[in-house]
Parts: sequence; structure tokens; C-alpha cells
Amino acid sequence: MWVPVQINENSAEPLYHQIETQLRSLIISGVITEGTLLPSIREFAGDLKCSVITVRRVYQDLENEGLLRTRQGTGTFVSHVGASAMEEYKREAISKALESAVDIGRSVHCSKEELEEIFQEIVERKYREQE
Repeated sequence: MWVPVQINENSAEPLYHQIETQLRSLIISGVITEGTLLPSIREFAGDLKCSVITVRRVYQDLENEGLLRTRQGTGTFVSHVGASAMEEYKREAISKALESAVDIGRSVHCSKEELEEIFQEIVERKYREQE
């Protein structure tokens, strides 16, 4: 199976984190559904042109979170993620991103009102682009 994960080699974010974040998002959003067989570690690493160790770490981290399960000799599959868990993961991911944005805004001395205005503009633009 092809997994739509894209690596930005110019990003300061570590490769494993880029892959893990995108794969988690694909699972939580339901793009990759329960029971889906993921590529082998070696195959996925080849597709992404990265180290087998990097993909192994991603799979292990997501397995520890309960999003993946590995069956010896069969492969790595997407686990069942209940609706409440999906909502919790979504909320957590969004909260982390917004906290980071607020921290950056505060570091450049934006007021609460300025941050809210910027956020509203971005939300409106992004949803307009989707239409």
C-alpha cells in the first residue's frame, strides 16, 4: 500500500517526527482505516528514501500509542481507533499546534486580539480554499 507521507528535507523537524506526525494524522482522520496493512519497514523506508531505523522507530512509537499493531510474519496493521479516541487525538494535535502558535505570537508581542484576528483570517482562508 502506498502511504501519502511527504518528507521535507529542508525542514528543521527530524525525519522520524515528520513521518510519525503525518502517519498519525492519516490514521486518526480515517484516511487509513482500521485493519489496513502498512508497507513493511524496509519497503516504506525505500519509498521515503530514509533509514530503516527511522521507520522502525515511527512504527514502534505508533504501536506504543495503540494506533498500530504488528503481527510477527504478517506485518503491521492499523489498530481500531474508537470515535472518542479519534476526537481526543484530534483535539490534542490541534491544541499542541495552537499552543505553539500562541507562544510564537506572544514572543513577537502580539496581543490576544491580534492573535484571534490572525487565527480567524487563516481559518476563513483555508476553508474558502477547500470549497
